[in-house]
Amino acid sequence: MSEGTLDRRAVAATLLKDPGDLLVVTGLGSTTYDAGAAGDRDENFYLWGAMGGAAMIGLGLALAQPKRRVLVMTGDGEMLMGMGSLASVAAQRPDNLSIAVFDNARFGETGAQRSHTAYSTDLGAVAAACGWRDTVQARTMAEVEALAPRLRREALFAVIKISADEVPRFLPPRDGAQLATRFRRSIGVAEP
Repeated sequence: MSEGTLDRRAVAATLLKDPGDLLVVTGLGSTTYDAGAAGDRDENFYLWGAMGGAAMIGLGLALAQPKRRVLVMTGDGEMLMGMGSLASVAAQRPDNLSIAVFDNARFGETGAQRSHTAYSTDLGAVAAACGWRDTVQARTMAEVEALAPRLRREALFAVIKISADEVPRFLPPRDGAQLATRFRRSIGVAEP
């Protein structure tokens, strides 16, 4: 497998440009920083310390909010940790859920060790084998730009090959209670 050259922040900014009421679930670490840098919003649900859970949280949200589009943005390490979720999502087939994996072939939060995608694991092929009807890979910004609208209208699993270069962390809000309150408000759910 080869590593990508795309700048992760440019990819996130492209995917999240003019998000409207798109609900965004981010995986642990870098995709949270990327989504926050693209524009912190009430409709962003940042996972702080829940490695492997982004796709399942996205699935639950898509099922609970069938009239809203849900985009899970996560990394290859987080997706590898939650690989079983690909089968669960495919079995449920929610039309309003897409997953975009930022694949830098690294476990970025634990020291940038090479992940399995640097060797032999093809996450798009895994998703297809689990039953995802549509998988795609993007290696250029032109492909990312073409991908952005598809992620908002189709049930799509996308692997975006990004550079392994570190970028400065952008820390969106971390207060769990505050984030939960504003996210619940954005989806029209009353406080418990």
